[in-house]
Amino acid sequence: MAADTQREDEVDREWWKEAVVYQIYPRSFNDSNGDGIGDIPGVIEKVPYLDELGVDVVWLCPVYDSPNADNGYDIRDYQAIMDEMGTMDDWERLLETVHDHDMRLIMDMVLNHTSDEHEWFLQSKDPDSEYADYYYWRDGREGGELPNNWTSIFGGDAWKYDEKREQYYLHVFDEKQPDLNWRNEDVRADLFEMLHWWLGKGIDGFRLDVVNLISKREGLPDGEDNPGWVGWEHIVNGPRVHEYISEMHDEVFADYDMMTVAEMPGCGVEEAKQYCGEDGDGLNMIVHFEHADIPYRPGGKWDLQDIDVELDELDDLNDPDTQFNDWDLHELRDVLTRWQIGLDGEGWNANYLGNHDHPRTVSRFGDSGFFRVASAKLLATLQFTLQGTPFIYQGEEIGMTNVEWQSFDELRDVEAIQQAEELMERHDVGFEDIKHVVKHRSRDNSRTPVQWSDEENAGFTDGEPWIKVNANHDRINVEDARANEDSIWHYYRELIDLREDNDTIVYGDFHPLYEDHPHIFAYLRTLGDSGVLVVLNVFAYEEAFTLPPNLDAEDPKLLISNYDDAGDDPTEFELRPYEARVYRIS
Repeated sequence: MAADTQREDEVDREWWKEAVVYQIYPRSFNDSNGDGIGDIPGVIEKVPYLDELGVDVVWLCPVYDSPNADNGYDIRDYQAIMDEMGTMDDWERLLETVHDHDMRLIMDMVLNHTSDEHEWFLQSKDPDSEYADYYYWRDGREGGELPNNWTSIFGGDAWKYDEKREQYYLHVFDEKQPDLNWRNEDVRADLFEMLHWWLGKGIDGFRLDVVNLISKREGLPDGEDNPGWVGWEHIVNGPRVHEYISEMHDEVFADYDMMTVAEMPGCGVEEAKQYCGEDGDGLNMIVHFEHADIPYRPGGKWDLQDIDVELDELDDLNDPDTQFNDWDLHELRDVLTRWQIGLDGEGWNANYLGNHDHPRTVSRFGDSGFFRVASAKLLATLQFTLQGTPFIYQGEEIGMTNVEWQSFDELRDVEAIQQAEELMERHDVGFEDIKHVVKHRSRDNSRTPVQWSDEENAGFTDGEPWIKVNANHDRINVEDARANEDSIWHYYRELIDLREDNDTIVYGDFHPLYEDHPHIFAYLRTLGDSGVLVVLNVFAYEEAFTLPPNLDAEDPKLLISNYDDAGDDPTEFELRPYEARVYRIS
C-alpha cells in the first residue's frame, strides 16, 4: 500500500485545503440589540469565541438587503445590507475583526435567482425595458396551461403569473425568487461586476448557492413525471453550466487568492471533476448532496415512501418508533468512499454532515438521546479525518439537536410551511397528525438560535426570538460545554489541533477498510511513510475490531478518541457504542 501513496513533497498545498470553516446563519447566531433577530454586530461579539474554537474561515450566510421570503436567499440588492442585520459599516467592522483574529471571511452568494423586489425584476416587467430578458418570461400554453410542468423545490408549480407583464415567470424556488436568465450576456456581466465589488472590499471567497442550476435546457421542455421535483433533469447541470462557470472563473475568480465553495444538488463525482481544479472550471470544491440526502428517497426529504407505514395511516407518523432516519452504514460509506477516491488528485471535498438546509446532524446520523455526546464526537471525527476541508455548522460543536414542533405557527421556513400545508391538505389532517414528520424533515431544526447559555432564550437575545428556542438549552449550551473538559466543544478543539499538526489527515490518500461491515467504518490515510488509522463504530452496539493482516502497526500511538480509556494498541480491541479511535501507524 505504501508504494501507491503520494510523497509529502508531491502535496499540492493550498490555504483553503488546510482550513477549518465555520458556517454562521446570522439570523440565529447572536442578537446584539434585543429585537429577537441575530445580526452582524452580534457576530462581531462572538469572533473571539470562533478564534478560541480554532476555526480559520467564517462562512457568513446572506446578510444582503432582502424581504426575507427565504431568510436572505432572496436578494433585493446585492450591494446593500439588510436593515435587520445592521449596516455596511457594521459589515466592514466584521471583516476587519475577522482578519484581526487571523481568520478569513467568505460570503454566501446567490446567483441563480434574485428577489422579485430586485430592481432588475421590477424593470423586467416592462417588455421594452433593457432588463426585459433578465429572467425567464413565458406565455402560457393553450387552454390556460402553464408554460411547462416544472414544479418548485419548495412545492407547487414553478411558474407565477404577473399581471403587469401578462406573462409567467420561472421560479425554481419560492415565487418571490425568480430565476435569472444566464443566457443573457448582460446578466452575466452585471453579476461579475458585483462579485468584483465584494472581492475588492477584501473578502476571501464565496460559497455559491445552487450554482449548478444557472443553465436551463433550451426551450424549457416538460420534465419527466417523478415523485419529487419535476423538471430537474432540465435544470441541474444544464447544457451551458460549464461555460458559464468557466467564464465566471476567468473573468472574476482568477484575479484573487480566494476560496470557492460551490453548492451543487444532483452533482455526482464525474460531474464534480469537470467543475473542480485547473483542468475543470476552476472551482475549489463542491458541496454535493449524496450523503446528506441519506435516508431520503428519490422524491426528496418530504417523500414519505421511505417510511414503513402507509400514508393514510397517519397516526403511525407520530409514533416515536417510526424510523424516519433509518439508514445503513453501507450506503453512507459507499457514498463517502466514492467521493474520497473519485476526487483524489482531481478535486477537493467539502466535508460536512449538516448545515442550514438540513435537520441537526446528531439527530440524523447519531443519537440525540443517551449517546448524544459520544455520537456527536464520532461524527466530528469522521468529518475531520476524511480528505477535504471540514465545515462546522453553528451549534454542531455543542451537539445541538432537532426540536419538538408543537404547532404549525411555530414554523418559519418557507419550505416546511409549504410542504406541511400540502401534506395536511392531501390527507385532510391537522398539524398534530404530521408534527413528527416536521420534526425530522424541517430546515427550521437547524435554524433555532445558538444555545449560548441556560438563561432565558438560551442567551441568544433579550427580546422575543424570531424562531422557537430549543427547550433543551438548559443542559445543551456553549457555557456549560466550555466549562466541561470532556465536552463535545473541547473535542472539536482537539480535532482542529490534530488536523493542523498532521499533514497525513489533510492531504493523505484514502484507503477503505472493512467495506462490508454493518457497523464499523474504518479507513487508512497515508502520506509517504506516515499512516493514520481511523476506526468508527457508527451504531450503539459493541463491536470487535482486528487490524487487517496486511497492515503493520509499527510504533502505534492513539491520537484521539471519544472514550478516555482507549488503548495505544490498534491490533485488536472492543469498540463501545459510537466509539471513535484515531491511531498513528507506520
